[in-house]
Amino acid sequence: MRHLRLPSIVEIFPCMFVPVTTVSEMEQEARKSTPDQEIVVTEYGPEFSSTHLKPEHRVAYWREDYGINSHHWHWHLVYPVDLGVMRDRKGELFFYMHQQMLARYDMDRLSVGLNRVQKLSNWRIPIPDGYFPKLTINNAGQTWGSRQDNSLLQDYRREDFGLLSLDVSELEQWHSRIMDAIHQGYLVDHDGNQTRLTDNVKPPEKRGIDLLGDTVEADSSISLNSLFYGDLHNMGHVVLSAIHDPDYAHRENLGVMSDTATAMRDPVFYRWHKYIDDIFQEYKVIQPPYTTEELSLSSVEVVSVAVESQGQKNQLITGWSTRDFEASRGLDFNADKPVMVRLTHLNHHPFVYSIKAVNSGSLPKEVTVRIFMAPKLNERGVEMNFMEQRLLWAEMDRFTHDLKPGLNHILRSSTSSSITNSNEFTFRDLEERPNPDNPGAPENTLFNFCGCGWPQHMLLPRGKQEGMPFELFVMVTDWNQDKVAQPDGACSCSAAASFCGILDALYPDARPMGFPFDRRPMPVLLNRPVGRASDLTRLSNIAMQDITITFTNAQITQ
Repeated sequence: MRHLRLPSIVEIFPCMFVPVTTVSEMEQEARKSTPDQEIVVTEYGPEFSSTHLKPEHRVAYWREDYGINSHHWHWHLVYPVDLGVMRDRKGELFFYMHQQMLARYDMDRLSVGLNRVQKLSNWRIPIPDGYFPKLTINNAGQTWGSRQDNSLLQDYRREDFGLLSLDVSELEQWHSRIMDAIHQGYLVDHDGNQTRLTDNVKPPEKRGIDLLGDTVEADSSISLNSLFYGDLHNMGHVVLSAIHDPDYAHRENLGVMSDTATAMRDPVFYRWHKYIDDIFQEYKVIQPPYTTEELSLSSVEVVSVAVESQGQKNQLITGWSTRDFEASRGLDFNADKPVMVRLTHLNHHPFVYSIKAVNSGSLPKEVTVRIFMAPKLNERGVEMNFMEQRLLWAEMDRFTHDLKPGLNHILRSSTSSSITNSNEFTFRDLEERPNPDNPGAPENTLFNFCGCGWPQHMLLPRGKQEGMPFELFVMVTDWNQDKVAQPDGACSCSAAASFCGILDALYPDARPMGFPFDRRPMPVLLNRPVGRASDLTRLSNIAMQDITITFTNAQITQ
């Protein structure tokens, strides 16, 4: 099973990505096709779930994106719940990957004039926005449950997932117990023993954020005390997915929040995860700020940072592209020729990071280059301070580089990002694949991948047609302090290690995930107060650059 390669989930389960009306259209077009027609192509965009009468529809292109939903499904396959799968720093990565998705969602919300997502904290008032998925459950012909506007969260009385009942008050109790643990500084295990919660630990002791992630998600096989702290994240998904028929009185299927392949389509997913992330942030802000020693790197200076694309400097362009998938084999009707579905999605012109750094030492120095991006202005058009902007910094890339003595010019393509996975195969690719028994062979390079990874076409936020200001943050750290000794035979993905780790190995960075933005800043740096992220550039190993992202609303050729 080590070298098993699966095609895109869109081709395996097209009904989970393509609205039922489009599936019907595909069947009709296939039957009407002429003998000289090689393929049948049906197009659809992200407009199928609602109309512009609803403000949330402005980000439907983001929520309904096939790549984002595919990534979420793959991530939870790699990091499953209750299957006894022990992955390194699983709890911390659950926190970080979902926090990063929220940051990216908020960047696109700001791009289209919406406020940042609000956490779903008051469960006693109706949820304003409904969701009607218009998808079917595999090929069964059954539809997902829909949520009306202004629905109220109710006690769960169904038999899905082996449950019989779950009260909303139980979720509130679990939340209260976890918050108490955060402020008491320890979790209590099944035997009443205390395990401290702190991120200032030395291996093999687990960081507090890792323990909290295991507790909140929660994986009963690794949670310290699942009977006491419950299963807040997962059961919240379940209760929300049954909000339209909580007692099964109408025999309705659960909603899309019950499945990792479809959950991110629903606006309430982000409100729920903002609530979950708020728990983690409650813990993170009480951790001590990073010291000057932890943030700095002697003998290295980042002189300048820029991005270059299409002959322009610090100007990035987004627009629309299409992608064809062969849906024939995932549909319940026969066609004598390939049936293709053409999906419209956000995209951008590729770009290159141009970083100039000086190593003033006499020997080469191996470093980690960390790149983040965040919007510069908030909803009111005001430049954000450090704490307001802290949760909007999206990791763009993380890689190692050998700095020779003197001036170094680092060029890094956006397509090499450590968070993205551009290798998504079709059935045709797999039919022509080389022998997987020799994974080191050159012909197998393309196939050495994992399905997990943020879609390359969604690396950038949309931006605005008049141009939207963002800030680029580049930090260089010492690889000798960052590196992690990996076991022999570790199976590395070709990309996306930042979000997905390394299969059967250790997470490839010793620093806390999200460093340096996972904690509040030190109040004073080099004898001056710290109010904005730009104040960190007083350290020579950190640099920032203003950039602009412009949305053209035009077609971008891939």
